[in-house]
Amino acid sequence: MKCKCPECDGEITIPKDAVEGEIVTCPDCGLEYELTFDKDGKCNLKTAEVVGEDWGE
Repeated sequence: MKCKCPECDGEITIPKDAVEGEIVTCPDCGLEYELTFDKDGKCNLKTAEVVGEDWGE
């Protein structure tokens, strides 16, 4: 399965065994996306959230 990168329109290959919530990376621009599927099984990509470390400071 292939999806288009929302940022650069690059082609992202989705592995057959990919699961919802998996992080995929665009090979062209390097941005990371969280993979979701709609009810028709079509892939959707949303920008992955980056969680920083909280050191309690």
